[in-house]
Amino acid sequence: MRRAKKNLTLSGYVSDSHKSNPTAFKVMALPLSSSSIILSSKKLSFNVSISRKSTQKHLLLSAHFAFRPNEARSQVTARSAVRACNSTPSTYAKDLTCEHNFPPNWYVSIFGDGTKKLKSLIAMILIFMQISAPVPLSGWDFWYVSPAKAVLYSPDTKVPRTGELALRKAIPANINMKSIQTSLEDISYLLRIPQRKPYGTMEGNVKKALKIAKDEKDSILASIPADLKETGSTLYASLIDGKGGLQALLQCIKDQDPDKVSVGLASSLDTIAELELLQAPGLSFLLPQQYLKYPRLTGRGTVEFTIEKVDGSTFSPEAGGEPKKNAKIQVVIDGFSAPLTAGNFVKLVVDGAYNGAKLSFTDQAVLTDNGLDKNSGYSVPLEIMPSGQFEPLYRTTLSVQDGELPVLPLSVYGAVAMAHSEVSEDFSAPYQFFFYLYDKRNAGLGGLSFDEGQFSVFGYTTTGREILSQIKSGDIIQSAKLVEGQDRLILPNEN
Repeated sequence: MRRAKKNLTLSGYVSDSHKSNPTAFKVMALPLSSSSIILSSKKLSFNVSISRKSTQKHLLLSAHFAFRPNEARSQVTARSAVRACNSTPSTYAKDLTCEHNFPPNWYVSIFGDGTKKLKSLIAMILIFMQISAPVPLSGWDFWYVSPAKAVLYSPDTKVPRTGELALRKAIPANINMKSIQTSLEDISYLLRIPQRKPYGTMEGNVKKALKIAKDEKDSILASIPADLKETGSTLYASLIDGKGGLQALLQCIKDQDPDKVSVGLASSLDTIAELELLQAPGLSFLLPQQYLKYPRLTGRGTVEFTIEKVDGSTFSPEAGGEPKKNAKIQVVIDGFSAPLTAGNFVKLVVDGAYNGAKLSFTDQAVLTDNGLDKNSGYSVPLEIMPSGQFEPLYRTTLSVQDGELPVLPLSVYGAVAMAHSEVSEDFSAPYQFFFYLYDKRNAGLGGLSFDEGQFSVFGYTTTGREILSQIKSGDIIQSAKLVEGQDRLILPNEN
């Protein structure tokens, strides 16, 4: 079965013996671009005839399915019409036979009388038209009805699904490094293709990345601060010819070993991320003047949480480990995309505000208490950086249906975000944050959370993700420590 762009046309008139002129119907054309069906080069037409006889108090209704051979096109065509039926069914069939020079057995007529049958058939016609061309049944333009348009937007399926990938994409690095990264990130999607994988395309992506890396070597290294040049040169050499570099990755692809390709790809992307972090020592944009009163993080930081069970239970260990009452979770904080939110959070960690904080567990999140008993933290404006933009939006949510997606998506298991302020959703809570437990079974269109673009996401759990689902309401944060990034925290009085 294939689809063809055709129109369904209903036209005709109803005659009444009490009137000298028949009542004509308006012609209505419905585009059937999405539903006109052709079976074995044959088209089906649906003909309806309605008439009012002077000798009867009810309408006679005739429905005809007509198949007419078209010698020029060697296929079956049909036409539909609604006309008055002023004769008996048998004579009407003969009239049609004479009119078209068809044998009587070419017509199948189904007769019914009475108002109930008329209503039933009209209802069937309306249902058929609604299915064929889903348009509103009220306010029709009888001369033209435009095809139905999709209401929902299907977002890009390449939204990051891991914290590591989201964090890599969020680094504001040299444009050449981003081109290399994009070529390699595409391979991770190609690896998901089952059975015969497109190794030729993968090889082309790596060769493209190698060419950019070699041709733009001076530009790549020039973007690294002078005091980090030596480290940058070492990383660059490792990216080209190292054990986990691009040349090695190219060989894995030629061997067509998906496991080796996956390991080599991860190694190359890690090296790229390290180089990009050297190229981005601070913010790539200026903060609005009115927001300089808040703490801010001008880069990356790492916070380590120690979670404690209080009900006597233990955390299930990783392979080979022993059950423990305490477990550690590490979160990478991203100040590149959410400097104010990250700055406020890191300041709270440094001040020890989360030590002893109680946790609550729900199906979708692990949430801290609201901190109302703690006089600390800033009510920072909602802060979200849209993909493709160079600075965050403030006090504004994103519309996923319109194609707006954040650089730091919420739809990642272990995403860390601030709750909304109890006063206004235009601001984040000064203290309360949560770990988001993303589950694609509860997600919306394109696998995105229904809350995507509504919260200030500022980091991701990179170590101890398996611990999150084991946390129960009543467990506490024994301690929260900033293990990396203290030098990037700027307080308001340090301008």
